[in-house]
Amino acid sequence: MEPLLAILVGLFFAAAIYLMLSKFTIHIMLGIAILGNAVNLLLFTSGRLTREVPPIIPAGLDALPAGTANPLPQALILTAIVISFSFLAFLLVLTYRAYQDLGTDDTSEMRAAEPDDRPLPPLGY
Repeated sequence: MEPLLAILVGLFFAAAIYLMLSKFTIHIMLGIAILGNAVNLLLFTSGRLTREVPPIIPAGLDALPAGTANPLPQALILTAIVISFSFLAFLLVLTYRAYQDLGTDDTSEMRAAEPDDRPLPPLGY
């Protein structure tokens, strides 16, 4: 199961990077969301995937028995899900406001600080 999930994580990372290299803000936002899911899945698989033994310390022991799943990556994923959801909500509002103000979602046309009719800087001094 873990080799299959490793391939899936690689595909998620590849799709996220491909989408984030786009010039459209919606594609960039989707790429960031997929990248967050890829990182979460990577953390999840790093903690061993076992269904047989839950990560509960039995009575009389001080540590987890061998072969149990590591609960730390699972706790990290819960935190990462909340953070990535709030970041995605922020990006959604930012993208929507930028589209309202500028009328486009193409990043090459979002040149409010550098208009096209501005003269070029000198090439030499």
